[in-house]
Order: sequence, then structure tokens, then C-alpha cells
Amino acid sequence: MLKPSLQLKLGQQLTMTPQLQQAIRLLQLPALELQAHIRELLETNVMLEPVDEGESDGELPDEAEAGEATQPAEPARESEAAAQGPEETVEVLDEDWSSQSAGSAESTWNGEDDDRQQDIADAAGQSLQEYLLWQIELARLAPRELAIARAIIDAVNDDGYLIEPLQDIAETLKPEVQCTGEDVEAVLGRVQALDPAGVCARSIGECIELQLRQLDQSTPGMDTAIAIARHHLERLAGRDLAALKRELHTSEEDLAEALALVRSCHPRPGATISTSAPQYVVPDVFVRRGDRGWLVEINAATLPRVRLNHGYANLLGRSASHASLRAQLQEARWLLKSLEIRHETLIKVARCIVERQVAFLEQGDEHMRPMILKDIAEAVGMHESTISRVTSGKYMHTPRGVFELRYFFSSQIEGADGSGTSSTAIRAKIRKLVKEEAPLAPLSDGRIAELLSGEGIPVARRTVAKYREAMNIPSSGERKRSGSAPV
Repeated sequence: MLKPSLQLKLGQQLTMTPQLQQAIRLLQLPALELQAHIRELLETNVMLEPVDEGESDGELPDEAEAGEATQPAEPARESEAAAQGPEETVEVLDEDWSSQSAGSAESTWNGEDDDRQQDIADAAGQSLQEYLLWQIELARLAPRELAIARAIIDAVNDDGYLIEPLQDIAETLKPEVQCTGEDVEAVLGRVQALDPAGVCARSIGECIELQLRQLDQSTPGMDTAIAIARHHLERLAGRDLAALKRELHTSEEDLAEALALVRSCHPRPGATISTSAPQYVVPDVFVRRGDRGWLVEINAATLPRVRLNHGYANLLGRSASHASLRAQLQEARWLLKSLEIRHETLIKVARCIVERQVAFLEQGDEHMRPMILKDIAEAVGMHESTISRVTSGKYMHTPRGVFELRYFFSSQIEGADGSGTSSTAIRAKIRKLVKEEAPLAPLSDGRIAELLSGEGIPVARRTVAKYREAMNIPSSGERKRSGSAPV
């Protein structure tokens, strides 16, 4: 028979405090989501208030004290630069988050402002059907033809193709408009003349032909290109150029000109008309060239300009009442501390990435250094999971373009001399070799592997094939049949 008893056990358990959970969440949020989160908090927490433009730092004693923790030690930075000697340094500009969030700036953000993207985003959201209707209204058609044209446009999908038979379109117009399939086809020609070229086609061949007929009739290879669009697209898709040349009874030069015309056509003309407002990437960090090296700067427009509401905080005093307001005050202080940690971590990681990828910034993808999360984690004294969070959804604006921070991390292949080569650099070298190859004698995967091995990068043929397929580069046989190397 079982007897009840008491037992004492010792154990360890990791518990995440609410403060730590909030810091981790804010660290992972991209800039736009962070701003949206701050807006929500401003509406629910009376102890937070947006910072108005033009206010001085002296009005914010609490945040000035918090900013002391983020100030880097200038002597340490100078000693680091002195140790590097004549090598280029990576400097951080405007590292003090509290001054960015409290001081004046040319471009400010607070919770009362409208969405900053509205100044540059095209929010028209015009659909393809609306675009076609706007054009057909200006065509001065008779009322009967205009009604038929509107019915045709309603039967066009987002890719720009007519998806309903002409007779079915005629039936939908009855009894208001009495017409036949031939009447609809007569108006179809007027609609097919609208922009974008190739719209309202009933097949891919007709779509290409419509686009070709808008060119000058004296364009070299025009007749051959139209014949290919009408009858030989399957041959072209199979890259059987020899059989295509025999069936068309044309010269190699004329065939090459015709293929260039066909490939210049858009197979989905409706996709050129955007149906939604464009989404812009807002960089979190700016990297630019300075006199002494590279400069890293946080994008001030993405910094949340928020502070404690000292009016409410001072009213609480030391009274034990107003427990809910005291809880909000504590949450506000945790938020500001979490934002401080986020800013400090982001600038440390960005600076460390730039220090290791100076060759990429100066010379391009072929000089990307291999780098993993562990390298940055050890350099900044943080855990790899923290580096993973801070690099997710964050973007860096460089002279070579805007890149997600994760782009700079890649695996490596050990070289013959013991040094490693980044997989990004290998992809760039493969792309360059394919671009510079002779069109009639393309490089095989094995030959590319030999050329890379000659440069001290021992890459297997299957590795070259994997990287080539990931970049959507056809095989050497397909490139030879097409007669041109991909760009």
C-alpha cells in the first residue's frame, strides 16, 4: 500500500522575466514593426509620450541617465585605431540612442505623425481592369461598342489574358446588347491595341504577336519572329534551334534576330500594371566611406522618439496608491531600457560586420569573407541566438546597395593554402565565368570546378552544379543551344 511522503529536490530552471522577454521581442522586430508597436504602447500607456521636434536633452533627465550606458569609451576606440596602424577603421556615428530619441533632427518621427512612407509611396493601387477602362473611355467608341469593350475587359485576368470565349461574352451582354461572337471579336481588336502591349490575348502566341506588331515592320527578323510566335513556340521552348531553322527555311543570322525579338516580349503583360502600393525597404543602418575608413550610422528616421511622461510620473510621488499607474510607469522604464539595449546591440553588430566585410564593400561579391553567427557573437560578447535575432529583418544601406544583415553570413570552403572562401564569393566567380564564356563553347561544371581550383578554391563539380542551379543558370548544353550566356 502506497504511503504519502514529502521529498525535497534541488534543480535549476531558466525563467525569462517579463523584462527579458520584452527586450528579446524588441530586438527581433524590424524598424516598421517596431514603430507600429511603439504607437500601440503610446495609446495604452499614459506614462509614455512622443518626443516633439526641437526639444532639448535637458528636459529629459531620465533618458539622459539611461544614455550614459550606451556611450562608447572614446579612449578605448582611439587605442583600437592606434593598434590597427595605417589600416582603415570603422567608426560609429551618432551612437547615443537617447540623444537621437530626445534631440532635434531634420527628420523626426513620433506617435502623432502619419505614416512616413505616405510621402513617397504610390497608394493608387490601380488594377489592370481599371487601367484598361480608363483608356477605353478615351477611345470615343459608340455606346454599343463601349459596352462590348467593357465586357471584354471584365474577362481579362491579372496576367492580361482573355479567359472567356467570345461567344460567352456576347451572351452575358444580352438582352441589353444584342451581339454575336463576331461582333465581340471586332471590338476585341480595339481593346488589344491598348497599353500594355499584348493585353487581351487568348494565347501566349497571340500575346507575343501583338507585341511584335507594334514594332516597325522593317525591323530585321520581324516576319520570322511572327512565324515563331504563331506556329513554333514549342520548338523554341525545347531549344531545338536546328529543327526550327529547317522548318522556317531561314538563315542563322535571321533566326538569331527573330529569337531576340521573341525573347524581348513580355509573356505576362498584365503583371506590368501593379495592383497594390509598392513596399519599400527601410534600412536600419547606413554605411558610407569616410576620410579615414568606413562610417556606420543608425538611420535616425527608424529610431522611436518616445520618453517618460514626467508630468504623470511626478504626480505619483511615493504614495502606495495608484497601483495600475505604477505598473505602467515600470513598464515604460523597461521599454526605454529595452530600446536602449536594442540600439546598442544593433550598432555593435553592424560595426562588427562592416569591419569583416571591408573587401566586399570596396570590391564586390567576389571578395566576400566567410562569416558565421558565431564569429560575430564572439566579437561582441553575445550569444548566437541574439545575433540571429538582431540580423533578422534588419537592412544595411551600403554603396553597393541595400542588403539584409543576414546576407553577409555565409559558409566557407577551405582553400589549398588553409584560407577559406565564402560561398557568396564562389557564386559570384561562377557567374562571372559563365558571363565571360564563349557562347558556342560554354564551360561545363567540371571545367568551372577546374578553373576555381586553379585559383586555390577546391570546389567539387557537384558543388558547382548546386550553386549554378541556385542562381537559375542553365547547364552548358542548354546555354549552347540558346546561343547566349545568361547575364
